[in-house]
Amino acid sequence: MNRVVHPIEQESFRRLRARLDTSHLPALTRAVVERVIHSAADLEYAGDLVTDEADLVRAHAALHAGAPVVVDVEMVAAGITRRDTVCRLRDARSGPGLTRSAHAVRLAYEDVGPGALWVIGCAPTALEELLTLDADPALVIGLPVGFVGAAESKAALRDSGLPAVSNVSEKGGSAVAAAALNALLYHPVSAEENPS
Repeated sequence: MNRVVHPIEQESFRRLRARLDTSHLPALTRAVVERVIHSAADLEYAGDLVTDEADLVRAHAALHAGAPVVVDVEMVAAGITRRDTVCRLRDARSGPGLTRSAHAVRLAYEDVGPGALWVIGCAPTALEELLTLDADPALVIGLPVGFVGAAESKAALRDSGLPAVSNVSEKGGSAVAAAALNALLYHPVSAEENPS
């Protein structure tokens, strides 16, 4: 994806790199860490994010090959640039033992099936529901925020063995979740991924 980077963004990343050395990180991990930090102006994400470069490489290839992107809320979708997303929250209903966010994940899975990239930035219950499905995701960006269930749902994601981006603390949110996906969108496709 060719994109023109605004001078303000260039300067922001220059200042970020002056305050935090990320040069030792593998390419996609660095891209995700830097873009998440940039989105929140929070350097603590450097020690809070949990990523795996091999998972990111496979997810990057899937994303650029056209895998669907599913989000838990429209605020995450609004932050993802130049890519259509699936969000079924408006169609979802809550019920006994099921939040609207969890129901939306079920509905979205019916739409996209396995192999999607899932971006959860708001609701821990959406992430918890995704973990009950046989979604076989290309990647789960699990960065819900909150004092109830957020850290626990992200720990469950890491324990699941699914390819994932998460963080250890309770912080997260729509902006950082979208930023993690954008990092993969903006990163150039290598010759190995696109051998044409």
